Amino acid sequence: SFVFLTDDYVYKVKKSVNLGYLDYTTLDRRHFYCQREVELNRRLCPDTYLRVVPITQDKSNISIEGPGEVIEYAVKMRRLPQQAMMDGLLANNQVSSQMVASVAQKLAEFHQQAETNANISAFGNLDAITKNTAENFNQTEKYIGTTISQEKYQHIKNYTDSFIEKNTPLFHKRITDGRIRDCHGDLHAAHICFTNGICIYDCIEFNDRFRYCDVAAEVAFLAMDLDHYERADLSQSFVNAYVAQSRDEELLRLLNFYKCYFAYVRGK
Repeated sequence: SFVFLTDDYVYKVKKSVNLGYLDYTTLDRRHFYCQREVELNRRLCPDTYLRVVPITQDKSNISIEGPGEVIEYAVKMRRLPQQAMMDGLLANNQVSSQMVASVAQKLAEFHQQAETNANISAFGNLDAITKNTAENFNQTEKYIGTTISQEKYQHIKNYTDSFIEKNTPLFHKRITDGRIRDCHGDLHAAHICFTNGICIYDCIEFNDRFRYCDVAAEVAFLAMDLDHYERADLSQSFVNAYVAQSRDEELLRLLNFYKCYFAYVRGK
């Protein structure tokens, strides 16, 4: 997206691109996904995502919500304070265990209320999971010897395949227990702001496949990111607080598997 900042507001305009996993090539599509972005992000950041606004052209004048022909759409947001972003706070050693526990509580409450149904739950079955993991390895095979050694590539692939094979009943149980939900889909530190409570923003709106997942995967994503910042202590505090709030102790059996998956995605 193109992002335009003012003192108080942010305007996000989607680029006319088709990347395979997202398609914004028509004005109608961009309008639809702007609306989806507002709708989905209001779940965890309701006061920030205001509305979708038209960008109009009247002769040579282009304006927001002005007269003339609609030539584009933008998501209008309240501007969040940069100094309150979790990634910046982590870099300055300003994140406490109490803060990550608060994030865990908000996330657990969100997951409990998040939508689930047969279509969403299908993304927790073995076909969907192996599709995702195989995609990782297929897309990176050509980089063996350049950015990853053959030994590391094979070690990670063997671990992944073995874990899925040995834990098939667990993956099935997660579906039965209703643990596959319409989640955030991109939960890392840069998308968390400690302002007027906690705002978790910029979820995936362009492809449902990236949001429909086991809640354990979502917890592992942020835990992995905290590990990346060399704050394993905060990562553990976050996981412990989530498990205590959700009473989902089974999640711990899946944590390293999903951490490994998302770390590999980041490596791509």
